[in-house]
Amino acid sequence: MQNCKLERFIVIRNIIFDIGNVLAAWSWREYFEGFHFSQEVTERLARATVLSPLWEEVDRGKMDEDMLLAGFIANDPGLEKEIRKAWDNMHDMLERYDYAVPWLRELKGRGYKVYYLSNFSRKVRRECAHVLDFLPLMDGGVFSYEEKLIKPDPAIYRLLLERYGLQAGECVFLDDTPRNVEEALRQGMAGIVFCGREQAVEELGKLGVDAWSVSKLP
Repeated sequence: MQNCKLERFIVIRNIIFDIGNVLAAWSWREYFEGFHFSQEVTERLARATVLSPLWEEVDRGKMDEDMLLAGFIANDPGLEKEIRKAWDNMHDMLERYDYAVPWLRELKGRGYKVYYLSNFSRKVRRECAHVLDFLPLMDGGVFSYEEKLIKPDPAIYRLLLERYGLQAGECVFLDDTPRNVEEALRQGMAGIVFCGREQAVEELGKLGVDAWSVSKLP
């Protein structure tokens, strides 16, 4: 008698997006360069702020903004004036990709639920609110600062799944940071390391996501 193997095929129903560098450009370098600092100052400013380990605490949301600013200044006291200027209002640090809204609408029109799971700070959300005009299109999501958790902490992935009653095997997670995608895989989701919209659409197609016309979007 021939042995038959019973396989369970999972259908992707939920697409979970990181925001920075997936739906919106995290343009910190361009933001700093807009102040017309020298290249040396720009590099020092980056090391003292966005490239500092302290930046994770910005997204974790446990420290108040004055404490964070003091920490960045302590990283490079000689740049106190420049750090204060850059920290004052980050309105231009995030820029929505043109494809974000039509892509989300396309996926929702094809019956998929779309969510966000993003390391994000209260300050950037407040000062870049104009960029996040796609959030009302989404079915829900989790910002790190609200939960005091950051990716790739397993707890933040489980929180998203539990909050919205999602089955991990029916989800695919897109993020530009490999370690964040690796944790999604460990949690039972499918995962795509995002390198660009066209690449992501191709990878989604391999998972059976019906998004063929997305590749023709602007």
